[in-house]
Amino acid sequence: MASAASQSLSSDNLIHVFWDEGMLKHDTGRGVFDTGIDPGFLDVLEKHPENSDRVKNMLSILKRGPISPFISWHHGRPAHISELSSFHTQEYVNELIEADRNGGKELCGGTFLNPGSWDAALLAAGSTLSAMKHIIDGHGKIAYALVRPPGHHAQPTQADGYCFLNNAGLAVQLALDGGCRKVVVLDIDVHYGNGTAEGFYHSDKVLTISLHMNHGSWGPSHPQGGTVEELGEGEGFGYNLNIPLPNGTGDKGYGYAMQHLVVPAIEKFEPDMMVLVVGQDSSAFDPNGRQCLTMEGYREIGRTIRGMANKYSNGRLLIVQEGGYHVTYSAYCLHATLEGVLNVSDPLLSDPIAYYPEDQSFPTKVIEAIKDHFFKMIS
Repeated sequence: MASAASQSLSSDNLIHVFWDEGMLKHDTGRGVFDTGIDPGFLDVLEKHPENSDRVKNMLSILKRGPISPFISWHHGRPAHISELSSFHTQEYVNELIEADRNGGKELCGGTFLNPGSWDAALLAAGSTLSAMKHIIDGHGKIAYALVRPPGHHAQPTQADGYCFLNNAGLAVQLALDGGCRKVVVLDIDVHYGNGTAEGFYHSDKVLTISLHMNHGSWGPSHPQGGTVEELGEGEGFGYNLNIPLPNGTGDKGYGYAMQHLVVPAIEKFEPDMMVLVVGQDSSAFDPNGRQCLTMEGYREIGRTIRGMANKYSNGRLLIVQEGGYHVTYSAYCLHATLEGVLNVSDPLLSDPIAYYPEDQSFPTKVIEAIKDHFFKMIS
């Protein structure tokens, strides 16, 4: 705690966290992983990976962990139905309302809208909008929307991958409507941020960047492959940068991608607003991913994105919570990410795992190939 107390607690070095307990009421059930299926021969059925426990630990580590002096808490709010049309079609919103009215529905694989889920989704969207408005109105430079259900897979017309409403996409559109000229969205969730990319695929005002494991499409709800060929269309060509990383990419590989691909792309774009979409499922111990980030890797990503925000967006940075399914380590990795964003001189929290072996050579070759392809295509 002494290390935290020694840092400046100016308004520019506070993280404004938007949260509401109502988001815990989204009950995703139990079954075999995320299927909701009871096969009849297991005595212990696990909770769906996107359950409230993961967010409870994120909440508690920010309230009682070493980073707590840097946190300013704000109440979230539900989004108004009218606000959703800035990203989603009215037909899709009506589908969600009808599913809730009828007591729930599995919208696609693993994505259950149960009683209480719609209210939680509205809270997640509204809290993220409030976090962005807090920044736009000049009340703080850095805001974090601690929200669930997640949103980055939700496309304008359909749900996907545990996501109903695209919280980050709604906030980006609010920033554009509020006078921002250009917005960068950097998504470090282990899965491709396909919904956000789809929403701005024809826009030259939003640069969407996604670092994800190379999982490809997983069906009709997720038709996008997350490949290097998906560069945007029309005016948006060259404004969608996909970085599909080999399984097992860790701190060094992610660091190389950030410095040699992400940073140059942001520098070329020159945004006046930054959005960091965080998922701790890129960690070495997440059940829903196959990457190997540790706390130090997340910390370094936080430092890098803060540096970009200071350089281009006057320090303005919105952070939006997405995945992260190891109930303990996700909270630790969130803490580390925010330490990096705060630019603390020394780690405030030690890594309980501390070390994970990594071979950087193959990811480096892949990243160099992606870099050559992207800048050749947009030049």
